[in-house]
Amino acid sequence: MVFALSVVLTLSAQLRFNLGNNSPVRKLQIAEMAISNLYVDSVDESKLVEDAIRGMLKELDPHSTYATPKEVKAMNEPLQGNFDGIGVQFNMIEDTLIVIQPVVNGPSEKVGIMPGDRIIAVNDTAIAGVKMSKEDIMKRLRGKKGTKVKLGVVRRGIADVLTFIVTRDKIPVKSIDAVYMIRPGVGYIRISNFGATTYDEFMEGVRQLQAKGMKDLMLDLQDNGGGYLQAAVQIADEFLQKNDLIVYTQGRRQSQRAEYRANGHGKLIEGKVVVLINEFTASAAEIVTGAIQDQDRGQVVGRRSYGKGLVQRPIDLPDGSMIRLTIAHYYTPAGRCIQKPYKKGDLRDYEMDLDNRLKHGELTNPDSIHFADSLKCYTLRQQRVVYGGGGIMPDFFVPLDTLQYTKYHRQLSAKSIILNASLRYIDDNRKQLKSRYATFEQFNSGFEVPQKLVDGIIAEAEKQKVKPVDDAELQRTLPYLRNQLKALVARDLWDMSEYYQVSNDQNHIYRKGLEVILR
Repeated sequence: MVFALSVVLTLSAQLRFNLGNNSPVRKLQIAEMAISNLYVDSVDESKLVEDAIRGMLKELDPHSTYATPKEVKAMNEPLQGNFDGIGVQFNMIEDTLIVIQPVVNGPSEKVGIMPGDRIIAVNDTAIAGVKMSKEDIMKRLRGKKGTKVKLGVVRRGIADVLTFIVTRDKIPVKSIDAVYMIRPGVGYIRISNFGATTYDEFMEGVRQLQAKGMKDLMLDLQDNGGGYLQAAVQIADEFLQKNDLIVYTQGRRQSQRAEYRANGHGKLIEGKVVVLINEFTASAAEIVTGAIQDQDRGQVVGRRSYGKGLVQRPIDLPDGSMIRLTIAHYYTPAGRCIQKPYKKGDLRDYEMDLDNRLKHGELTNPDSIHFADSLKCYTLRQQRVVYGGGGIMPDFFVPLDTLQYTKYHRQLSAKSIILNASLRYIDDNRKQLKSRYATFEQFNSGFEVPQKLVDGIIAEAEKQKVKPVDDAELQRTLPYLRNQLKALVARDLWDMSEYYQVSNDQNHIYRKGLEVILR
């Protein structure tokens, strides 16, 4: 005990010499050393330091955070645009992994794995029928590029288990969900996040649509949580005139201001633009929306966006962990800071913001939205009034229809009854569907969800004690249920673009956006 105390006192003296008697850092280090050397029970020093970092960041703003090495890797994968693996889209029916689609030119497709295949074993270890979690299965399938994995596969119509040796490779993670022509002259692109490959994916989508005659674009940023500032700047640049301000950031000091302006070489400077947003549109997605709105380049349709106007800088730590520290606010071209209010250290109040918006009627009634005159700004060309201080308010408000999806429908979705039924239906009918519908256009105009499939869902729901309150609730549910099923079938036969072509028919913000762009 005397030895431990002397160690602390010696180190304390060294720290006083190196950092000065009143250094806050010295105080923190002495506390950590005292705990690790003198505390009555053994402690995990690494966790102690992590908890201290989290405690400090918690007293700042809601977006300054600490992440462990494992969390950093998981967080970066979708933004960096790739991970190492076997390259399949899959879903689980009960405890069986079913391949929806192998990634085009990916490692699994190259060895012959097909849609509908069931992967039952990985390196001779059974993963089906053993109640293994989805996370554990993914860990076994993923691995470093160049490593090999042995898969046991069951294929419909073949009695024996097939064996495939797959060499893992870089698998692209797309941030563009959908690219398609809505009708002649009008294209649609949906972006899920802003990552390292988003701009290249976006421009490829633009090239495809312009080759099909696109003049006007509907840009869907609903549910887009943001990502890299640079990716947002690159995409906004495509819409704006030379030297138009896209966004600027401002740190604590005036010298920390940084401006981002358009170069004038964009491929989308002409034609109508409509941006779709909702209450989950945040950060980098708000930068694009704000630039287009403030420069009067296009119309914004939907509901007030999330309101994240803080810029984080990643600070890498030696063990692979990371601090994301807020270093600046960002401002739209009209000078709006769209960061919603927050109290330092009160994360719960901040997280309850969307619940409060719903409770106060803002998501359902535009008259419930009030901004102080001090937050008033003006767009740069047409001098329209816009407001800062809490997200971007759309030009055309679309109320949240709280009655669109019944409680019965929500329960069917939550218990995966709809998803599992669609997967079984596709698994049983894939060959017939492919032969009957050679193209998506044929499918979209000709396919109707079989009543037998709907009846099966209702029966399975009853087994799980999920029932509509009355026949009226059932009848309100059926149109949305059929649309969801058709969209899921389209996704599994083709891809996400086809999924959204079907599901968007029931999206009120999309339908209003279409009305606006066709005026």
